[in-house]
Amino acid sequence: MYSPQRRDFISVTLGSQAGRNYDNSKTWRRQSFWRKWKQLSRLQRSLIAFMFIFMMFCGIATYLNLSEHWQVVEGRDQELKQVKPVVVPALDVLLSKATFISQPPKFKRPNLNKRGPPFLQNRLSKNEKEEPKIRKENEAEANSDVKDKEKNNIVSWRGMEIAPERVTAAPPDSKQEEKPVLHEKVNAKETATVNKQQMAVIEAFQHAWKGYKQYAWGHDELKPISKTYNEWFGLGLTLIDALDTMWILGQKQEFEEAKKWVVDELNLSKSVDVNLFETTIRILGGLLSVYNLTGDQVFLDKASELGDRLLPAFNTPSKIPYSDVNIGLGTAHPPRWTSDSTVAEVTSIQLEFRELSRLTKKDKYQAAVDDVMKHIHGLGGKKDGLVPMFINTNSGQFSHLGVYTLGARADSYYEYLLKQWIQGGRKEADLLEDYLQAIEGITNNLIRKSEPNKLTFVGELAHNQFSPKMDHLVCFLPGTLALGVHHGLSANHMKLAKELIKTCYQMYAQIETGLSPEIVYFNLNPHNANDVEVKPADRHNLLRPETVESLFYMYRFTKDKKYQEWGWKIFQSFNKYTRVDSGGYTSINNVRSSENPEPRDKMESFFLGETLKYFFLLFSDEFNLISLDKYIFNTEAHILPIWTT
Repeated sequence: MYSPQRRDFISVTLGSQAGRNYDNSKTWRRQSFWRKWKQLSRLQRSLIAFMFIFMMFCGIATYLNLSEHWQVVEGRDQELKQVKPVVVPALDVLLSKATFISQPPKFKRPNLNKRGPPFLQNRLSKNEKEEPKIRKENEAEANSDVKDKEKNNIVSWRGMEIAPERVTAAPPDSKQEEKPVLHEKVNAKETATVNKQQMAVIEAFQHAWKGYKQYAWGHDELKPISKTYNEWFGLGLTLIDALDTMWILGQKQEFEEAKKWVVDELNLSKSVDVNLFETTIRILGGLLSVYNLTGDQVFLDKASELGDRLLPAFNTPSKIPYSDVNIGLGTAHPPRWTSDSTVAEVTSIQLEFRELSRLTKKDKYQAAVDDVMKHIHGLGGKKDGLVPMFINTNSGQFSHLGVYTLGARADSYYEYLLKQWIQGGRKEADLLEDYLQAIEGITNNLIRKSEPNKLTFVGELAHNQFSPKMDHLVCFLPGTLALGVHHGLSANHMKLAKELIKTCYQMYAQIETGLSPEIVYFNLNPHNANDVEVKPADRHNLLRPETVESLFYMYRFTKDKKYQEWGWKIFQSFNKYTRVDSGGYTSINNVRSSENPEPRDKMESFFLGETLKYFFLLFSDEFNLISLDKYIFNTEAHILPIWTT
């Protein structure tokens, strides 16, 4: 108990010092906060003010980004109506189209850690219903167009005449029960002329597949040294890329295991961003190719579903597609850092989408990619048929003008000009015109000879300044030139092709490991001793196929055995410096060091899909094995028929 004196003292003290009792009012708190604020140093106050402003700015930016995303989601229904998304048909219709399914459909989460082919319940693939009336109208329009085109039996450009009737019959479409003719001849084990070199390629494939099956089954890429995998899109890139290679090499058991994975485990509805170009050439192209080889409907069903899921990429103001598309959500966008797409990517998806339209009788796929080519055909900013590397998806105009290359970001544009013309029966004059103009532009602006051995190479042009830089990717060009000559173009193209393939081989032969670097610089100074210079950042080899691809074309058309001999030496170098004992092959960091090539621990999917396939075909003396009068290869070495109607 307090004494009265102490209670009075406390009461008087509060009254005299505070003047009033503390009541937790806003005024009191503001005065207290202001007093604390004034006690801070100027630096502390500045830092706090800066952080407050920064947080406000981040909040506003986040709100704007979220509002844009909400608008995309709200507009998704309208987009899906335009692209006709996949619809699951009735169960009886599905089963009639997919008679291989022996178990009821049960969706099951895949076991990503399991080694070897997974045994899971079948998943029914989605098919899109077709309306007979619309189909008949489309067929009538197609027949009308064919009749108009058949009146013109000759394609002419600058005095050159090419007769389209040389093209032979393509395989029947998906509506016919008869399987493509190619199915009867293409399996290597069913032919009697597999030689020792081809057997070595088969063994290399089996070794690579062993590593993939054991350590990376169902994933995108094998990491053979660490015995694990790398995931890019999560769609089994290596497996699908290798399907037609397995079929050609006669690997029936491996093919059936891989097919089962496609049926049971390939999930095209997952929410994942994929690159339109890479997904088209590797997965869509791979599915279409193996359908043409086997006639198995499951592959066409998957290809049709994937085509529908990729179409939102074309919903842009300019019709130039975005680089990335979410196949689950049906939304698309450019790269995070720019609104540009690369020219090669938007012009190297045409073969696949056109073939998908032919097989499914749905014009929407071909219409999307044809619009791109028509737009670029009339676009300014070219130099003698050469195109810049980038194009803006909003304006539809070339960007980064003045830089011209046949390397990365532009290479397959030139390849697909010729191959689309061939695919369509050599009737589309605009494609031929653009191709021939481009070859003239290459010859006049980019071709030089090195010193001292006068190797012909393709350089680059940047704002009228020539650079003697040549990517290994450019080594597709000799084969493309030779293919054009085979289909009636100028014999001068074959002369250039022979000169360039010699250079591409020297990019291997003059290197310590016998393997080409990613990029070389050619010497133009007659006083230097070496033709080829390799910079430290360019010494890696990714197991690329372009030189082997061109060797295959050159041997097919010239029958000169030296191309097989060059290819065999390259194959032996791959086996010596990139083979991993436990299974698989690895890209390397340093082709200049035979003692330590520095493995990168990654086997690209195109090593199985392209490089080994072209090796096998190069070493074959059966020229009807994938006849180049009946078939073309897409830029991922997947096989598509040449049309006759």
